[in-house]
Amino acid sequence: MKLVIAIVQDDDTADLVEAITEGGFRVTKLATTGGFLKSGNTTLLIGVEKEKVDEVLTIVEDVCKTRKQLVVSPTPMVGTADVYVPYPVEVQVGGATVFVVDVDKYVKI
Repeated sequence: MKLVIAIVQDDDTADLVEAITEGGFRVTKLATTGGFLKSGNTTLLIGVEKEKVDEVLTIVEDVCKTRKQLVVSPTPMVGTADVYVPYPVEVQVGGATVFVVDVDKYVKI
C-alpha cells in the first residue's frame, strides 16, 4: 500500500478530486496555505495499491498544469526610509508537489 500526498493549487482541486474519484480511487481533501504567494492550496491524501501509483500520478499530471500569473511583489520590512513602488512579477503557479510514501501497516475500519 502507498500513500500519495499531492499538494495542489485551489484552482485545480475540484477537477482533480473529480478525476481521481472517477478513476476509482478514494481521496481525502485538506485545506492548506502556501508560503510564497500566501495563496490557498489543497493537500490530497490518496491511499492506493502500489501497482496503481502510476495511474494516480498520471491523473494528477493531466489535471494540474502549470501556468504563469502576475503578482505584486511583497512590501519590504517595516522601517525602511526609502519610497517603495510595488511592481508586478510573473511567477509560475499550478502544477503539483507529490510525495509517495510506503505504508507498512494500515487498518481499514
